[in-house]
Amino acid sequence: MNQATSLSSESAGTTKTGANVLAVTSGKGGVGKTFVSANLAAAMAKRGLKVLVLDADLGLSNLDVVLNLYPKITLHDVFTGKAKLEEAILPAPGGFSVLLAGSGMVEYSRLTAEVRDQFQKVLRSIRPMFDVIILDTGAGISDVVLYAVSLADEVLVVATPEPTSLTDAYATIKVLAAQQKRYNIRIVINQTLKLGDGRVIVAQLQRVLDRFIGGAGGMTVKLGHMGDIPNDIAVREAVIKRQLLLTTLPGCPAAVAMTAMAAKLEEYLVKR
Repeated sequence: MNQATSLSSESAGTTKTGANVLAVTSGKGGVGKTFVSANLAAAMAKRGLKVLVLDADLGLSNLDVVLNLYPKITLHDVFTGKAKLEEAILPAPGGFSVLLAGSGMVEYSRLTAEVRDQFQKVLRSIRPMFDVIILDTGAGISDVVLYAVSLADEVLVVATPEPTSLTDAYATIKVLAAQQKRYNIRIVINQTLKLGDGRVIVAQLQRVLDRFIGGAGGMTVKLGHMGDIPNDIAVREAVIKRQLLLTTLPGCPAAVAMTAMAAKLEEYLVKR
């Protein structure tokens, strides 16, 4: 049993009060995971929820770039005792809060006892302050990524229709089922070309999971399809301008899809 697995039940037990936690993760980089995290937070904030996005990609964080923020105090300063946690929580353009990793976090990209303790302490402290906390994790299945996911109540896997993305998404889901006993995983397909593509892709992925992955006692992994985000030129424009899609072009197809996904996820994260 690795460190991330062994701590999943422990961390859940010590941080359960307050906000529900959603880990947004992906099997590979470049699929729009951080973009989804930020705009999902904006969509939830519009629904009246108090939301914080925690930059859990300690080695290669870019949430600050997506949001066009230049923080003076980051999670690095909190971890090293140079600043208080409250000082590192910043307002974001979409009406939610952020806790940014910032630069200089390379030494925290390995799962050490210090990283585990610091991360757990931070999450335990901020949980009573919000309705929903979104963990924008790194991509892949490193120990740090798996540990961050282990702290969450729900997991949202972001994938695209590309074969490499789907292969890596399958690998991630397989590891989460085997190591963390997660049998209900949410998924969104980003950059779909036509209506219904994502539903077909998720159904195909579900069939593969049903065939090859079985848990203890006959448990099977069930994918919850949260929706598709269409391939929208407005997304590229927003990324280049470092702006949130939900605030600059709320009526574009991708923004409408993100808004609908926020409503779906709220049922799992808040209305329990």
